[in-house]
Amino acid sequence: MGSEQSKDKMYCTRYLNGNGPPSLADQVENCADGKSGHKRNSKIVNGNQPDDGRMSITHLRRNVEGYPDCDTIQINFEFEDGIQTEKHPNPGQKYYGLKTVAFVPQNHEGRKVYRLLEMAFKYKLLFTVATTSTGEERVTYADIPLKTKESGGHDSFSYPDPEYLKTVTKILKSKGIK
Repeated sequence: MGSEQSKDKMYCTRYLNGNGPPSLADQVENCADGKSGHKRNSKIVNGNQPDDGRMSITHLRRNVEGYPDCDTIQINFEFEDGIQTEKHPNPGQKYYGLKTVAFVPQNHEGRKVYRLLEMAFKYKLLFTVATTSTGEERVTYADIPLKTKESGGHDSFSYPDPEYLKTVTKILKSKGIK
């Protein structure tokens, strides 16, 4: 199962029912207003990302769109199929894994964001198990945005996005990751 297949074919019912995470703009606004529900110096709470996930990096000798003067850090994520725990929607039931990537520019700010994402992964905040519109249980993205395309668009998964590094840093900070 490739990352394109996962993004294009998997729609969580929580998003379809309007119960998904707030938009990036709302998350940043709530963080700036102190409405995030997280205290600035609060202890980081673990998420419900499956335990068997792996994260690694690859250095690419090409740039992401919008950052022409630097290489790219490709962050690789992989989750095998597994059995849901009490932290997931249907404990004891099978879920399907996920293999995907994310990209950040290899500059000072991009390396900082990579380290923050690494910490968020450690605290199980980047991914979750959710039910798709077809009733399948799958590993999917949680509410921290990842750029999974190096270029080509104006959707939330693609570069160019000159505000992404600042936005994701603020969202991570609102969750205690700094």
